[in-house]
Amino acid sequence: MAENGAAATPGLLQQQLDMPSRVDEITDRLVTAIALGEYLPGTRLPVERELAASLGVGRMTVRAALARLVERGLLETRRGRGGGSYVLEQWRDSSVEAVGRTLAMRLDELRDRCDAVCRLHGAICRAAAESRTDADMAALHAALAAFRAAGSGVEAQQADSRLHLTIMDAAHNPVLKKLLLDLEASVSIAAPAHPWGEHDTMAAMERRALHDHERLIDAIVAGRPDEADAIARAHVAIDFELIATAMRRAGVATD
Repeated sequence: MAENGAAATPGLLQQQLDMPSRVDEITDRLVTAIALGEYLPGTRLPVERELAASLGVGRMTVRAALARLVERGLLETRRGRGGGSYVLEQWRDSSVEAVGRTLAMRLDELRDRCDAVCRLHGAICRAAAESRTDADMAALHAALAAFRAAGSGVEAQQADSRLHLTIMDAAHNPVLKKLLLDLEASVSIAAPAHPWGEHDTMAAMERRALHDHERLIDAIVAGRPDEADAIARAHVAIDFELIATAMRRAGVATD
């Protein structure tokens, strides 16, 4: 009977054999995403179904990985309305090896993809400076004001995303917008958000981002495409700088 049962479900048996390594991989990716600030403390992670779809694994694998993060003190599970998995802390001693494994394995790919994001973002900002309308200029100023007024951390991260989406819309090229969003998603470790760094360096990074945003919006609104392109490329390089900082903390060489 055992042999017949095993023969009847070879796919299930293989999934069971593969599951531990997949859980390890997804655990490492989630730990790394939290360490980089893709998910900041206080943030609720997407539901299991959404995480499974974005990570390309089954819900049972995601559930097992989340349980490990709860055990490590990185997440807590809340019940009832507004419940789910919430980030408690970015780094713990147990995070170092996971961050090192995840980023070291993807270093060359991440460097190349971040460079491509910088170049494509520059092209979109150039297009925005050439194509912006009066309505776009009003929307850009409003998005900049919202970033300036946002609180540090999650609020600023969300305002940053909205500002960059407003710039993409001002370029009036949906193909370029989709290319950039898809490319940014491929750089992400486990979240549809830019890295935001750690608490100790976050405020300085946000001040730098605000300075870049002010210069970038000014160049776009004033119709200076060369300047907008150059500012955008330098600004988006922040992402790889934050990744490199996390790698150094994890003891991984970036050169």
